Amino acid sequence: MAHAHRSQNSVALVHPQPLIHPQPPVVNAPVGFVPRPVGVINPSFGPVPPFDPANLPQPGFVLNPAVLVRMEHRRSISLLQFMSNEGLIPSPEEELKRKNVIEKLKEIVLTWVKRVAWQRQRPKQQIAVTSATILTYGSYGLGVHGPESDIDALCVGPFFASMADDFFIVLRNMLESRPEVSEIHCVKDAKVPLMRFKFDGISVDLPYAQLKLLYVPENLNVLNPYFLRNIDETSWKSLSGVRANECILQLVPNVENFQSILRCIKLWAKRRGVYGNLFGYFGGVHLAILAAFVCQKNPHANLNVLMSSFFKTFSGWPWPTPVALEDGRLPTGGTRETRALMPIQLPCSPYGYCHSNITKSTFYRITTELTLGHALTRDLLRLDFDWNDIFEPFCYSKKYSRFIKIYLSSSNQDELGDWVGWVKSRFRFLLAKVEEVQGLCDPNPTEFIDPDAGEPNVVFFWGIQPGRINFSDIDVVEDDFMQNINNGGYQGPPGKMNLSVIPTSQLPGYAQLDTGSRNRTKACWRMFNYHQPRVPVFSQHLPLYFVGYAATGKDAKRLDAWS
Repeated sequence: MAHAHRSQNSVALVHPQPLIHPQPPVVNAPVGFVPRPVGVINPSFGPVPPFDPANLPQPGFVLNPAVLVRMEHRRSISLLQFMSNEGLIPSPEEELKRKNVIEKLKEIVLTWVKRVAWQRQRPKQQIAVTSATILTYGSYGLGVHGPESDIDALCVGPFFASMADDFFIVLRNMLESRPEVSEIHCVKDAKVPLMRFKFDGISVDLPYAQLKLLYVPENLNVLNPYFLRNIDETSWKSLSGVRANECILQLVPNVENFQSILRCIKLWAKRRGVYGNLFGYFGGVHLAILAAFVCQKNPHANLNVLMSSFFKTFSGWPWPTPVALEDGRLPTGGTRETRALMPIQLPCSPYGYCHSNITKSTFYRITTELTLGHALTRDLLRLDFDWNDIFEPFCYSKKYSRFIKIYLSSSNQDELGDWVGWVKSRFRFLLAKVEEVQGLCDPNPTEFIDPDAGEPNVVFFWGIQPGRINFSDIDVVEDDFMQNINNGGYQGPPGKMNLSVIPTSQLPGYAQLDTGSRNRTKACWRMFNYHQPRVPVFSQHLPLYFVGYAATGKDAKRLDAWS
């Protein structure tokens, strides 16, 4: 469980009054009502006593405030139980496994930096004190990861450890030699260069930041300007995720409430088909900031009220007015985001905005779902309320009469991941073209596999309303998008892409659009073939010291989209 850490320079926040008083006054209960102890939320998600409508007064009777608090409390417990039943909470064994992965990575990078210091002929005193560390961010850093979530970890090294030689060659070879590590892949040409691999079966994304320091503290304060002096742009981008996480955890009044509501709204966004930055919807950082915003506005509210407040707040939000967290500072009059339809400000200075691919179509879908969520949560105390209604999977086949089928394939499974990732990174251009030709389009983020095809493949189905598009139009869209893909600088072997328009009645059996299944197929990452000839690399500082091998050809390339 993540915990908030507040620095000495943090400013106390002044929040609005809570929606529910944490200690309601004692009022005489209605006739015939037998009070029961309220208790506290059970963190182990044990059995919850059933809600008994017989204990409620008849319609028209004004409820005792204590009864309202009890009902809201039970609604919150039932939501937590719902999340646990959905398998979103890692078991203690799974948590321990991830913790061990982080500890082992810290040991590896500490050994790595000592080796690099010796290789670069640093003085013995510097070799003795120099260090590197691992910092986590993303869903794991915020404490909202699930049993199958990846780990986003940042390697932070000293001034003499370079990315090109020391991170991508020396550290990569050290990781490759470990029996726990598999499927290691260098991602050099991404916006945030990183290595991706599996450690004890858990996927890890590991970018690198190089600080102008000799000694990197294990628990580095990434919000302290002293540690960030004169760093390069790539390191700054690599640090942005960790910095955003730290700011959010410091600014929310109750970390556990924040984690609970963020888990809930992420599940809601995925079930309702409005999660996935590459498809023009919310990404993880967007939802984290929106959840933190609601927590700031309702610092003493329980989960029940926070969920209702989330939908009420953002269903009526005056977009494109930016959403920004309160941090106790006066507005600086910085650059405003004028291009985004739903701008969300990052919570750390210098202030920027979350990258967004939201279009007119996805903006309409998101706001429609927020409005529906508000309608469903407006009265959480009604007798027929059911949390399943909020998380009901979006019914694509009933909503749309036709779909654009996007079929992507490659000659072998190893190359499919790169090809699918590259095409997905260009989906914003395809969506813009479809909107131009057809009008509104709903890009379902779910990936399917056609089991009858004789080649590795991934298939998407995007819903479209009855409109102007026909089969001749889709050929124009396909030609335009294929040209965009070819002009984008893709370095790997190009795969195949085919677009077609099919009616709902012709959806294949493998395309279970309305089941709400989370068993999505991720494009596989290509593994290096270390049996192929590679270029040996020797130290620039000790000419006879062998550093490792540099990846050649397509192994040195990777799509920008997966960053």
